[in-house]
Amino acid sequence: MIIDLSSVRIEPKTIKGIFETEEIDLTGEDLELTAPVKMVAEISKLVTKTSLTGRISTSMTRDCTRCLEPVAGELEFEFETSFVDADHEEPNKDVEVSVDDLDVSLIEDGMVDLADVAREQILLALPIQNFCKEDCRGLCPKCGANLNLIDCKCADDEIDPRWEALKGLK
Repeated sequence: MIIDLSSVRIEPKTIKGIFETEEIDLTGEDLELTAPVKMVAEISKLVTKTSLTGRISTSMTRDCTRCLEPVAGELEFEFETSFVDADHEEPNKDVEVSVDDLDVSLIEDGMVDLADVAREQILLALPIQNFCKEDCRGLCPKCGANLNLIDCKCADDEIDPRWEALKGLK
């Protein structure tokens, strides 16, 4: 769904969109969408700045940070972003960026693809770490076994050869 920023007015307009998983390009990301992405948002314009606020919800599968097993989950969050048409910006001018400007995207052709907005907001909303369970034991650093499933027989008392010389010190 493409929004032409020139058609947006001061009074907020509600936008509802459902994006199929193929429409959200997550190539190279450690995330797989398992349900369509639902977006309900309000869009409005104040002078040259267009604001979009709303809610996104979907289902996903993502690998556990510790053991790499797939973990299914729901993702539902609120977002707020803004756009400014590049035609309204002064070219080649050094400008100090304020904290409020960090969420503002510069749009070249006056068109915003809501699938791209959904993709960006999903990636921003993901937690840095994702665990299959709170006490996930992860993988054995020696043999790679999933320690949640088996107790591997790798010796914990093995000494790294780089530290072997210190063994004789008392």
